[in-house]
Amino acid sequence: MRYRWFPWKWIVGRLARRHGFLDPLTILAQMQRFAKPSEVGEPVELLRAGMVFHARGLLNTRAIQHNLDWVWPYWVERQFDPLDPSFIPRSFSFSHINLTHRNWTAVGVPDCPAMPLVDPRGLVTPAYNSWSCDAWVLGEGGARLLPCRMVEVGQQLVLEPELKVVTRSEAEGCWLEAETSAVVEDGAPVCVTRYRASAGTAGALVLSFRPYNPEGVSFIYSIELNQDGRGGRINREEEFSLDQAADACHVSDYGDGDVFRAVERGEEQSRHVACEVGMATAATVFRIPPGESREVVLRVPVSSKPEKDLVDPLPAGHVYPGWRESLEGTASLEVPDSRFQFLFDAAVRTLILHSPGDVFPGPYTYKRFWFRDAAFMVNGLLALGMVDRAERALNRFASRQTAAGYFLSQEGEWDSNGEAIWSYREFCRLTGAPPRREWLKPIVSGARWIERKRMKSRGKDGHEGLLPAGFSAEHLGPNDYYYWDNFWGIAGLEAAAELLAGTEQERHVTEFRDAANRYRQTVEESIAGTRAHGETGAIPAAPSRRMDAGAVGSLAVDYPLRLWQPGDSRVLATAEHLYKNCFVGGGFFQDMIHSGINAYLTLHLAQVFLRAGDPRSFELVDAVARLASPTGQWPEAIHPRTGGGCMGDGQHAWAAADWAVMVRNMFVREEGDLIVLLSGVPADWVSEGRRLRFGPTPVPWGVITVHAETGRDYVSVSWEADWRVSAPEVEVRLPGVEPRRVPGEGGAVTLEREPA
Repeated sequence: MRYRWFPWKWIVGRLARRHGFLDPLTILAQMQRFAKPSEVGEPVELLRAGMVFHARGLLNTRAIQHNLDWVWPYWVERQFDPLDPSFIPRSFSFSHINLTHRNWTAVGVPDCPAMPLVDPRGLVTPAYNSWSCDAWVLGEGGARLLPCRMVEVGQQLVLEPELKVVTRSEAEGCWLEAETSAVVEDGAPVCVTRYRASAGTAGALVLSFRPYNPEGVSFIYSIELNQDGRGGRINREEEFSLDQAADACHVSDYGDGDVFRAVERGEEQSRHVACEVGMATAATVFRIPPGESREVVLRVPVSSKPEKDLVDPLPAGHVYPGWRESLEGTASLEVPDSRFQFLFDAAVRTLILHSPGDVFPGPYTYKRFWFRDAAFMVNGLLALGMVDRAERALNRFASRQTAAGYFLSQEGEWDSNGEAIWSYREFCRLTGAPPRREWLKPIVSGARWIERKRMKSRGKDGHEGLLPAGFSAEHLGPNDYYYWDNFWGIAGLEAAAELLAGTEQERHVTEFRDAANRYRQTVEESIAGTRAHGETGAIPAAPSRRMDAGAVGSLAVDYPLRLWQPGDSRVLATAEHLYKNCFVGGGFFQDMIHSGINAYLTLHLAQVFLRAGDPRSFELVDAVARLASPTGQWPEAIHPRTGGGCMGDGQHAWAAADWAVMVRNMFVREEGDLIVLLSGVPADWVSEGRRLRFGPTPVPWGVITVHAETGRDYVSVSWEADWRVSAPEVEVRLPGVEPRRVPGEGGAVTLEREPA
């Protein structure tokens, strides 16, 4: 405190100007004028992550553009090619980062946070933020098969019996297939890649260990290849093994260039290399006789030790369940569209992979916890009937709550308390279970935090009763009084009142219910008073904002929160504005930060249209399906020209969760005291001879599985239900068929339809 008088700002500014730099504090102050005044300019956690991200980008700047004769990962080969649509000029770029092909697919073992990655051309990154292994085929006469330099490569995700990414490429008479999975061996996870190759004539399969991964440089300072040619050690501690001895081995440091050159020359060198730059490379070569193929298996033990600060894994000694055990009892889908079937099945596995205790939205870039992503992911787990997995995640929420009641994952994000309490409520609403006793005090203190945090005086901005300006979801824009935050705040207070009824904390029910009602009125009056609402009838992102792409956050009042009735005119006006002004390539294009097509935000609009009975809902769902990668994944944002990822993690678990919930709601959703069946399925799914099925999925009255079979002039709809309480009414809403409402205990209804 006694050092406050020290004129450090003046000194920093003077030093900067003296050396010819702009005063950083002046620049910072100018930047802050674009945002509303806030106690937190930008979350420290986000700044830290951004600095790490761009630090790697600076290293990429040094490593890549001066060494384009190296073999680089797919994104570099494309992004640095001046003739490719992915090309990005570099002259004034602060750092060189992957902005065009942020795509990768994780394989793993349920309940293990360590997840190897496979990029679109088969590059395998065995451990978090680690080096990678690439494979090439070299044939006689100069034939080359380098998948990272190929425009077309076949890749698929195999779902059973365990996850496998299979990548197959062919060129110049050569072919190469790489099959990567993660398995448990002797109680520990291991990344296993099985390579099969042929060179047509005589040739060689080359496995090369590379100092990079799908984000860029990842240093290798030393490589020691075993004398028997059956494995080695990288950076003195990371071991790998081969199922057979290599016929030749090569190593190279940065000064000698990429080991690829040594392989082509056939000059076998020492089996050990040390590189102070951190750009050591190595290659193991396996000869292929003419007209034959060769198979080699690479094993890399996978450790999660470097990830301990990112995720909170299960206790030591936890036995990893198999995939069959983890999938048991989860909702399954049967539809006539194989693409939708695959995307749903892949999403289920993505959610299992990303919930090994904690839930986190990605296997790499976003391998950390946020309450925002967790709320949507827990919602997805519940929709799929993975109740135990959802509860396990919820039990960890309170450990992140401060003494003041703030559910903290990032400072300055005021939506987190509403998201945490709403998630507790959704669990109890869908399972019929009362809130666990240890949840009660966190719920009370969390709800009180929402009330205390709301602004008590109007001030010069006139936002009395709203949450303070904050960073909120980064895709909404600079700090502002976001309606997204406030809708979650209302939901949190309402959820708290509902959860505490009949518990030892019941005395707070009236307090929070009344607070929620006042809060609703405040927010609705604020919306009605905005210029944007007066002009369009829509809800802007924040009170003083014009209608822009950030308004997508205001749809939260409808999905997932359902605070207003379906088809509310304000919500539909917002959705209509976004649909007409913010769509590219059939999906919602988020201009802010993401600068790409966002799959999960497109699905939020689809959910709004679904509740309103607008047939455009499936149009958007179908567009999202088309945007998926060959392995059934969505990056956070998608480049409108390349179709590759341009923002966030290459496999976004929030998107997978929203896909799972979307499919579930197409088949089964609740509106008040009513269950609505099949309202989102397209007409061609109910043509003659088609069968549909979804479930079991929890609803507030129990668990339900729905079936539909179609004949020439009828649709037979049935449901199996295990009701905990008296059965609700059920309404069947199929395209081209008059809706029918029947008692839920009936179990079946046959509807007439016009013959095709």
